Amino acid sequence: MRVLYLGNNRLGWQVLQWLRGAGVEVVGLLLHPESKCRFGAEMRAAAGLPGSAVFAGNTLSDAKVLQQISRLNADMAISVLFDYILKPDFLGLFPRGTVNLHPALLPHNRGQYPNVWSIVEQTPAGATLHYIDPGIDTGAVIAQRAVPVDPTDTGESLYRKLEQASLALFQDTWPALAAGSIVAVPQPVDAGTYHRTTDVSRIDEIDLDRRYTGRELIDILRARTFPPYKGAYFRVGDRKVLLRLQLDYDDEG
Repeated sequence: MRVLYLGNNRLGWQVLQWLRGAGVEVVGLLLHPESKCRFGAEMRAAAGLPGSAVFAGNTLSDAKVLQQISRLNADMAISVLFDYILKPDFLGLFPRGTVNLHPALLPHNRGQYPNVWSIVEQTPAGATLHYIDPGIDTGAVIAQRAVPVDPTDTGESLYRKLEQASLALFQDTWPALAAGSIVAVPQPVDAGTYHRTTDVSRIDEIDLDRRYTGRELIDILRARTFPPYKGAYFRVGDRKVLLRLQLDYDDEG
C-alpha cells in the first residue's frame, strides 16, 4: 500500500506517526501553507520524505503539481483535518480512493467546528472515516464511533474527546481498509447538518438585550470556551468583554 498523506493539526500528526509505525509506505505529503500549517514540522519528520515529495495544499489547482503527485503512484490518499476541497482531477489519481477522517458523526456536522455545533445544536457527536467524493464530508461511510457529550463539556474538552476517538477509530479500521474488506455505506441524501467556518460569528456575540433560555446561553458559552481562542463575548461601548465558562460536577450532589 502506497499512501499520499494530507494532514494538519495534532490529529493529522498522530495518524501519520501511527501509519509510519505500522510500516505503511507514505510516498507523498500535503500540508497547509505556512500561515495555516499546524504540526507541520512534526509531520515532515514523521514522513521522512525529500522536499520534492512534500506539497502545499493551495497548489492542487496547478497541473504540474498534479503531475508530480501522479508520478508518486500512490494507491490511496488519506486526509486528516486537511482544509482544502479536493477536486475530481485529484481524486481520480488513486485507484483505491481517498479517505477522510472527520471528527463528527456524519451526516451530522459536516464542515467546520463539529465540537461547537454538537453542543449548541445538541446533535450527535463522534468520529467518521469516509471516502471523499466531490461534496464536503458527503462520501460513503467506512466506519464510525459515537462520543457522548457531557453536561460539563466545553468546546475544548469535546474537541479532545473527538480527537482521541478519531485516532482510535482509524487505528481499529485501518487493517480492514488496507485489506480491501470494507463495505462502505452511502450517507443519507438531504440529511444531517453543515457549517462553514464563519457560522460561529452568528453565535459569538451575546446580545445583552435578547432573551435566551438558560440552556441556550450556557450551551453557547461552553461550546465557545476553548482558550486561548477568544470565543463568545458581549460589547460595552466599543470594547468586547470575552466570556469563558467553567463547569464541574458537585461531588457532594
